[in-house]
Amino acid sequence: MPRIEIEGTPFFYAGTPTPAPPALLFCHGAGGSHRHWLYQVEEFQQRAVAVDLPGHGASGGEAANTVAIYREFLRRFSSALHLNNFILAGHSLGGAVALDYALHHSDRLAGLILVASGARLRVAPPLLEACRAGELPPGLVEFAYGPAAPAELLESARQEMAALSPSTYYADFSACNSFDCMDRLGEIDRPVLLICGAEDKMTPPRYSRYLKDHLPQAELVVIEKAGHMVMLEAPQAVNEAIASFVERVRGGGA
Repeated sequence: MPRIEIEGTPFFYAGTPTPAPPALLFCHGAGGSHRHWLYQVEEFQQRAVAVDLPGHGASGGEAANTVAIYREFLRRFSSALHLNNFILAGHSLGGAVALDYALHHSDRLAGLILVASGARLRVAPPLLEACRAGELPPGLVEFAYGPAAPAELLESARQEMAALSPSTYYADFSACNSFDCMDRLGEIDRPVLLICGAEDKMTPPRYSRYLKDHLPQAELVVIEKAGHMVMLEAPQAVNEAIASFVERVRGGGA
């Protein structure tokens, strides 16, 4: 997995160090890593990069408790890789980071892909409190996946969750909880692809429908029988939606 140093701290990512334009930069959600995008990196390998945010996966640094900190990390990271006019894709918290990036650095973007995300991401107080106390609520994995998710995928998610400090989840969920750009969506003038699972209980489809109704250039794809981790649960359908969107952006028709 490639590594790059930014201000002396190593950060890791999957994908090619020299992606073909328009590059796809994938940003994971709370408690995640680049591994949540492995199916997409494999499919779009000539143009894809999936980063481990600070304090996640194999990257150094510390998890942040605001979306703005992650936004500015992505600015530095994309600059270090010489990405310009790229498509920024984010899942859940990563989608919030992508929206915030578009509001501050739209001149560097060709488009956005928002997967299972929203313009506001409130977190249930008991979940925040549990993470602050160093615990993770039982059943969180099952809540994140749809009913059709295979047992091996759920077990892999449990192992991944157990390996990560609750303090990282607390920072990430705090960043989610304080995020709200509902009043600014009309300022985003780039084409946007919205993808959500029909069975998503964490960011229900109504979140994506709100984005569709308030982003000037948005299209929505709802994937049946999938939950919050839709890119892992239904990778072929997600990849088909992304491929179609990339072609529209390349052709200027999105």
